[in-house]
Amino acid sequence: MGAALAKRSVMAAVLLAAGEARRLGGICKPLLELDGVPLVRRSVFALREGGVEEVVVVLGHCADEVECALRDLPVTIVRNPDYGRGQIGSLRAGLAALSRDIDAFMVALADQPLIEARDISALVAAYRARGEGAVLLPCVNGERANPVVFEAAVRDEVLAGDGDFGCRQWIDRHPARIVRFDTDNEHYRVDVDTPEDLAGFERRYGRALRVAVVAATSNHAKN
Repeated sequence: MGAALAKRSVMAAVLLAAGEARRLGGICKPLLELDGVPLVRRSVFALREGGVEEVVVVLGHCADEVECALRDLPVTIVRNPDYGRGQIGSLRAGLAALSRDIDAFMVALADQPLIEARDISALVAAYRARGEGAVLLPCVNGERANPVVFEAAVRDEVLAGDGDFGCRQWIDRHPARIVRFDTDNEHYRVDVDTPEDLAGFERRYGRALRVAVVAATSNHAKN
């Protein structure tokens, strides 16, 4: 009976989709399509199907278009009006929007085209089995990767800091509280930041990331 009444553990996620993609000429990266599906939608599907119960998506650049792509999905939308100042502000906006009753959260990026539900569920399982650490940090062949999973208390510690303090700074400040998740799964490392990344992705995987028509017209809001 006691086991049946045990508190259910709730995993949440902050999905960062606000960046300006300056190295890609300002295109809307979350709306890049793989197999006809925008990356931001693929990310939400992977998170939800991988065991994440609450997803907060932070928007900035081409926010109207990205929100339209998410309109039928069970997510919380947060807009960061100062997205041009960098990722930390978007992260902090997403953390502030998370529910108070979560047990853990992950920080995910909307430009990781290979992330699937099984990748997320592997992180969730590893976090549950981690022991005493506060953070599960995936490392692919020794290099930091994403998404990263945090116990809920880290959110309050980050938000108690100044506006330039984010989760990466928290990790650097608390190395003893980090548990590494060592893997050779390159899905956690592949992202797209430059035209070379786009071309390299197609060469390596035989799948192209296409610029959606709506993404190509979204820059007018910036001009």
